[in-house]
Amino acid sequence: MSFRERALSFACEGEALFGILAEPAAQTAAHAPAAPSQTGVLVIVGGPQYRVGSHRQFVLLSRALATAGHRVLRFDYRGMGDSSGTPRDFLGASPDIAAALDAFAAACPDVKRFVLWGLCDAASAALLYCDQRDDPRVAGLCLLNPWVRSEVGLARAQVKHYYLQRLRQGEFWRKLLRGGVARSAISELFGKLRLARQASRASSADDSAPFQARMARAWRSMQARPLLLILSGRDLTAKEFIDHAATDAQWQGLLGQPQVRRVDLPAADHTFSSADWRADVEQHCLTWLAGLAALTHVA
Repeated sequence: MSFRERALSFACEGEALFGILAEPAAQTAAHAPAAPSQTGVLVIVGGPQYRVGSHRQFVLLSRALATAGHRVLRFDYRGMGDSSGTPRDFLGASPDIAAALDAFAAACPDVKRFVLWGLCDAASAALLYCDQRDDPRVAGLCLLNPWVRSEVGLARAQVKHYYLQRLRQGEFWRKLLRGGVARSAISELFGKLRLARQASRASSADDSAPFQARMARAWRSMQARPLLLILSGRDLTAKEFIDHAATDAQWQGLLGQPQVRRVDLPAADHTFSSADWRADVEQHCLTWLAGLAALTHVA
């Protein structure tokens, strides 16, 4: 094996959190660097799941990055997996992230910089952490299919990426003429269109979903720190994010900033569930981490 793992236990606001730290194994591995990288990766878990991830996604990613020379910590929020406490969502995860970074730094004192890695609402949690805490240890973010969902945003994405496609399908119109289920789809479409129009009229003053604005503020503040954005082509969450970034005034121009590297994987689903998609994510992360290390060294 070219990696090794050990368990970490640490405290967060009186609760016990648990994580698994993956590290490069002995330096005899032919493809490993002579010494471990000074960039550590903190994998933040999204949704109601624990540190293993869907189809062992976070385990496999951590081991791949560790094999390439990086230390990687994946951990459970309070109330999830093996960690104690009351379950919480991404909006309340900043104390957990801070505690994990503290434990990571203590376990690997030679790590000089950290990357926050998150999929879906874990990507949102990473940005919210940066908005709430100006943590100089965070040298960059790796965000996959960030979560920006609101009722309005979902309606807009469904109209654009689902209902309009159905209207182009001959089978849809044949079902409609036969009195089939397509009639209910037409009714749903009109409802979504009404909601989307309301959003367009109110978008300049709408502050009904403040976490999206805080994410944008954090993104803007990261101008001196690299950001890797990986988006799936077959994922409504990714499409919602793209649409939101294109239509919301606070997000204008953020995806085109020079420190942002965007990668689109057109065939991939939300969790990159195939071996090929997982390998693509791993390779893009490794390439970006190498560039981040070089940039930080020069700086």
